[in-house]
Amino acid sequence: MKKQSVLQVAGLCVVTYLLGIFCVPLMDVDATQYASMSREMLLQGNYLQLYDLGNDYLDKPPMLFWLSSAALYVFGIHDWAYRLPSFLFSLLAIYSTYRLALLFYKKEIALLSALVLASCQAMFLINHDVRTDTMLMGWVACSIWQLAEWYQYNKWKNLLLAAVTIAGGMMTKGPLALMIPVFAFVPHFILRRNWSAFVKWQYLPLLLVIAVLLIPMSIGLYQQFDLHPGKIVAGKKIDSGLRFFYWTQSFGRITGENTHRENASIFFQLQNMLWSFLPWILFLLIGLVSAVKTLIQKRFIVADNEEYITLCGFIFTYLALGSSKVQLPHYIFVVFPLAAIITANFLYRLLYSNQWRNWKKPLFVMHSFIFALLWIMLILLITLPFKNIPPYVGILAACCFAVFILLVFSKRLTVPKLLAICLFTTVGLNVFLNTAFYPALLQCQTGNIAAKFINDNKLPKQNVFFYGDVIKTRNSIYFYGDYFFKTISDTEQLSPGSYVLTSQKDYLELAKKKPGTIVFTGKGFPVTKLTFKFINPATREAELIPFYIVKIN
Repeated sequence: MKKQSVLQVAGLCVVTYLLGIFCVPLMDVDATQYASMSREMLLQGNYLQLYDLGNDYLDKPPMLFWLSSAALYVFGIHDWAYRLPSFLFSLLAIYSTYRLALLFYKKEIALLSALVLASCQAMFLINHDVRTDTMLMGWVACSIWQLAEWYQYNKWKNLLLAAVTIAGGMMTKGPLALMIPVFAFVPHFILRRNWSAFVKWQYLPLLLVIAVLLIPMSIGLYQQFDLHPGKIVAGKKIDSGLRFFYWTQSFGRITGENTHRENASIFFQLQNMLWSFLPWILFLLIGLVSAVKTLIQKRFIVADNEEYITLCGFIFTYLALGSSKVQLPHYIFVVFPLAAIITANFLYRLLYSNQWRNWKKPLFVMHSFIFALLWIMLILLITLPFKNIPPYVGILAACCFAVFILLVFSKRLTVPKLLAICLFTTVGLNVFLNTAFYPALLQCQTGNIAAKFINDNKLPKQNVFFYGDVIKTRNSIYFYGDYFFKTISDTEQLSPGSYVLTSQKDYLELAKKKPGTIVFTGKGFPVTKLTFKFINPATREAELIPFYIVKIN
């Protein structure tokens, strides 16, 4: 593809990100929790210690909360303001991917690398469902690019920027931001037999700058936890916040010191990449196998002009994450920039050379079939489950599906057809998801429903309380309600005129102790745990969880 065409498609991807940022409400659990914590940090003015609704928090470092609270300060308490810093880091990840690839490959491959990353499904998702991974991806991609630049040209500015970005990544999600460059460069140097790269004196100032930049966060951890050993956080006793952050939270997941267990399978990340790296996942897998095969044929000895930073960085990071006892689908997103370069290498050889010519037709047919199914599923999703999606949206989606069919059978495209249907599908599907499906779905989120009623009816928020477990893991009500609502366990704390948000089950107990009048009845659903029964309008009612807002008599 020409540079102008790449920039146009990348621009469409960015516009689609923005549609999600401005049109999709925040989802429980993580995104709303982090947004609520960023708001809490801003209001409390405490930037060294982290709190979640007044409780000590230790699970994530402070960088996301620092930058998001700054955005909330400048632009006001809006979900798009919370997302803005992460959006900028997604752009940094794309640009860093381009510059890293440009160091070792022709410009066409570098452009294709950036385009692959910009258009993969994960990038559309993490720009509106913002956690720490969007920011971490930008830090890590930039750090690897800057280190590669430094190894190539030995300029101090690159080494300094590498230190800053590694420290930024560590303050976003821990020591993994330091380990990924190690995973990328150490095997690369071994394959090159470049032993001198291991004993450079410049590593000392690199580590020194990183250590200095980590001081504010370390002071906060020490003051909050090490000076007060024995605090209970998430049901666990914490004696040292510094040890928890620098060891237990990351390496303890591999050694077993972190006793939490979730999705502990070496194949878990691969299973989730089948959707998160769409539409490029098959090309990535073939490119990985091809690169490893080539490496074996060379007997693990490569020339000085060959690059194995991306392959080693991706594989060894995957193995590290896969060996963890705790895994979630978004953990692997951090090395998608490296995966994008591997994919672009294969795509260039597939589409612009005769090296893989026998694979072109089978891959085109396979992807045409898969994408046709995805378009049909999209049309069903925006026409059947939710009545509040206007009928014309389904008609537009059907028209786009018709355009997709025309692309499949067209013979006059200026770009390879396989590339065209991949890009058209991934951008087109996410435009409809971000403007129609997700907004309709989020209208079923309990916290959003309750917060809207409280705001619209101007209830006195200081007199609104939660009773029972109705708001458990639903931080959306704190962010969209723009208030620290209190949860009570003793009904004697309620006085006439108080409002209580409670579940249907807990209401029966409440009514016996403190009779009141139901002023609002709502029905919500944990939207990140979609089920077929919920999607199906005929069976949705049984899946919804009723809740009440009660005014105490």
